[in-house]
Amino acid sequence: MNRESGCISINTENIFPIIKKWLYSEKDIFIRELVSNGSDAISKLKKLVSIGEAQIDGSEKYYIKVVVDKEKKTLKIIDNGIGMTEEEVKKYINQIAFSGIRDFVEKYKDKTDEGQIIGHFGLGFYSAFMVSSKVQIDTLSYRKDAQAVRWVSTSGIEYEMEDSDRTERGTTITLYIAEDSEEFLEPYKVRETLVKYFSFLPYDVYFEDANAVKDDKKEEGENKEEKADEPRPINDTNPLWLKNPKDCTEQEYKDFYRKVFFDFNDPLFWIHLNMDYPFNLKGILYFPKLRNEMDNFEGQIKLFCNQVFVADNIKEVIPEFLMLLKGTIDCPDLPLNVSRSFLQNDGYVNKISSHITKKVADKLTSIFENERENYNKYWDDINPFVKFGCIKEKKFYDRVKDIVIFKTTGGEYVSLKDYLERNKEKHENKVFYVTDEKQQAQYIKMFKDNDMEAVMMNTVIDTHFIQFLEMNESGVKFLRIDSDLSESMKDKETSSDENSQKEISENLEKLFKENLNNDKLKIKVEALKTATLPGMILMSEQARRIQEMSRMYGGFNFGGMYAEEETLVLNSNNGLIKSLLSLKDKEDRKEDVKLICEHIYDLAKMSHKQLEPDDMTRFIERSNSLLSKLASGQ
Repeated sequence: MNRESGCISINTENIFPIIKKWLYSEKDIFIRELVSNGSDAISKLKKLVSIGEAQIDGSEKYYIKVVVDKEKKTLKIIDNGIGMTEEEVKKYINQIAFSGIRDFVEKYKDKTDEGQIIGHFGLGFYSAFMVSSKVQIDTLSYRKDAQAVRWVSTSGIEYEMEDSDRTERGTTITLYIAEDSEEFLEPYKVRETLVKYFSFLPYDVYFEDANAVKDDKKEEGENKEEKADEPRPINDTNPLWLKNPKDCTEQEYKDFYRKVFFDFNDPLFWIHLNMDYPFNLKGILYFPKLRNEMDNFEGQIKLFCNQVFVADNIKEVIPEFLMLLKGTIDCPDLPLNVSRSFLQNDGYVNKISSHITKKVADKLTSIFENERENYNKYWDDINPFVKFGCIKEKKFYDRVKDIVIFKTTGGEYVSLKDYLERNKEKHENKVFYVTDEKQQAQYIKMFKDNDMEAVMMNTVIDTHFIQFLEMNESGVKFLRIDSDLSESMKDKETSSDENSQKEISENLEKLFKENLNNDKLKIKVEALKTATLPGMILMSEQARRIQEMSRMYGGFNFGGMYAEEETLVLNSNNGLIKSLLSLKDKEDRKEDVKLICEHIYDLAKMSHKQLEPDDMTRFIERSNSLLSKLASGQ
């Protein structure tokens, strides 16, 4: 052919909408675009072979090779795909935004599926100029008697075309890397980018460092023959998510998890997504074992389009509450924008998101119904995200509300419905809960002594989940274990003598207020079934929630509402409390009475919350004093 020069034409109708937006958010995306174009070239050739439009040796292996040469400052992307003729280069390269994919699919629309091919916009090739001072294409079409073509441009606007010396079918794109992009001449950088985007591309991807090969040859000597190791692709062309779930083993799921997420802890369980209608979606979602509560929202969902990595944690596709999961999702139907970096068509994406949510709910329900023992074991790890999901998505809550369970102080796992049914005679529609097993151990013991149970609500999200349940479960009220006394805990026989109880209450209230020097302290006297407990602190649920809200808002006191609503409850059935009443009028025991009153009060506070530093110091000094008196027989 004759040497030709000219200017690249621009299809303005297509380019103007694109110019309005910044196409590429990350510089390394040019590698993704060019290797994806190579993958498309192979896919098109395979399709032509399958429909009899091209004759290729059936044993031929398709590949894409990326070669970095730091000395020559070049980066090559080579494929043995369909190649291009001179006319096709003019049509698809010289016309920006003229999509070769669209043209190919239109031509073979009855025999091919557009979703099988990655590129759609005809812009990916021009990402090469993000990093290059010059770009060269050498290409040879699959067509019989085709002539190889070379296309060269230093600006992306002007070009030159001539015959090429390429002898094998396919395309080589040579990038002459610009000075401001020389990081892409570093072998580790290029390999890292290839692994990032193409770990699961359907065709073998090879990486080669041209300088490393030269060094090896120099070291070995020109005359020394050595059988080189077979080059190995950097990718897995058949990722596990493409297999039918029934053909996957448990070990394969675990191995894939470790390989992709570098997590050496086995996942709890997984969900294999595999559907073709109403959209094409495949993937695997893993429920990881959490090391601590801070891991709750640090998952990683890798989104792929035709086995090419798009991005991590796309919230439009993966509901926010599922972000603690780890997994891979491949959806060729994703409505990506022109740079393949962001999603468009919210309605369609919402359908995908809803389907994923449904599959997760179905999986949890299946485990609950068929593997209840395992479900109970998983609950400590999965409950934060289940609760968050209920709060964030009402539809998810409607699907899983019957399988939300609570661990009781007795060690059982029960649903809300089961708990309410089991305790309706003792406290109808009330759910007592524990936030700190150690701090509230005295209250838990009192519950157990009275054949009562509370549930554990000790994660960060539980404060919000409690309020959510109260809003959505009519009539149900949650009370912390130290907020109220159930009638079941009171000794009704002892309490029957109202006059006697009133006198005892008045005497004890006066005694404690005087010895604690606190007229404002709220004191309540009750005859409890548990005789070993001298006193306890109660604080109303409403007051405590207001205090917690105040801390969340930097100490704002909401007009002083419920500032201090702690009540000291004294147990008139306790031996120590009875002894105080007999000692209160003895002058020689006044100091002892004061010590005992202070100690009972501090012990009650310690079961409710941590003592302030000064209070703790006094408590220790007082404990030593009481022990000394005991040792000396006083």
